[in-house]
Amino acid sequence: MILNVSGRTDIVAFYTEWFMNRYKEGFVDVRNPFNPKLVSRIFFKDVDLILFCTKNPLPIIDYLKEIDKPILFHVTLTPYKKDIEPNVIDKTKIISAIKKISKIISSDNIYIRYDPIFLSEKYNIEYHQKAFERLCTILDSYVKHIIISFIDDYKNVRKNQKNLKQRNFTEEDYQKIGLSFSKSATNHGMTVQTCFEEKNLVEYGFTKGECLSHELAYKLTGKTYKNWTVRKGKNCQCVQMVDIGVYNSCKHFCKYCYANFDEDKVNHNFKNYDPKSTLLIGHLEKDDVIKERYK
Repeated sequence: MILNVSGRTDIVAFYTEWFMNRYKEGFVDVRNPFNPKLVSRIFFKDVDLILFCTKNPLPIIDYLKEIDKPILFHVTLTPYKKDIEPNVIDKTKIISAIKKISKIISSDNIYIRYDPIFLSEKYNIEYHQKAFERLCTILDSYVKHIIISFIDDYKNVRKNQKNLKQRNFTEEDYQKIGLSFSKSATNHGMTVQTCFEEKNLVEYGFTKGECLSHELAYKLTGKTYKNWTVRKGKNCQCVQMVDIGVYNSCKHFCKYCYANFDEDKVNHNFKNYDPKSTLLIGHLEKDDVIKERYK
């Protein structure tokens, strides 16, 4: 089993204490987001690999030596300011953390997510080209792989149009991003790719790949996995993972987020966070149905 920690919220940034408590106790409970009374119990003895997805890796760095599982990191590092990412920490601190992690787990096992890209008068093509080149320059030798995506029409995106002020992409935009990003990545010994995007930009030099490929998963675990069925039943080529997060629980409040769409709910959930609970948010209830998950 591969744990995704997490695509639903930033566990590393806000809930590292809880995660390490669960790791030390040997299991974690996860509510089904579509059937809340159904709880999956996952024992870490059944976990082959942990993928940490975060905008702020700092809280977990000192604990990495305590985790005796293969580890991957996907660190989201974008060029947006506080108008778009109000609670993301200073980017220089994130960069410093990335360099530390790279030395601990190797540059092969840390991916940067320049994710998502949107265009506006403020965050235009030229802005992204300069920001991406600077990112590649700063992380040269610390990172080998960068994943990008383009903004999607999520509920939260529609709600935050006044902040985003985004415009639609043109074919020329895709070409400029593709050529420029490919050149910057190549010049610094990196690959750049999309994952599950209609525009994969391979014609401009992007690598065709997945967020977590079967090849990399096998290299780290010696095991094979099914494809991860996501996005309304469509099948991407990433390996199957188990997400242990909770929607509407990330305090970053990024205006483009797909996992947060109700800030009042986020604040409510955060108040119900107990680092000693087996669940990320709240506690087990008498009528919960707990089922052990093996894969």
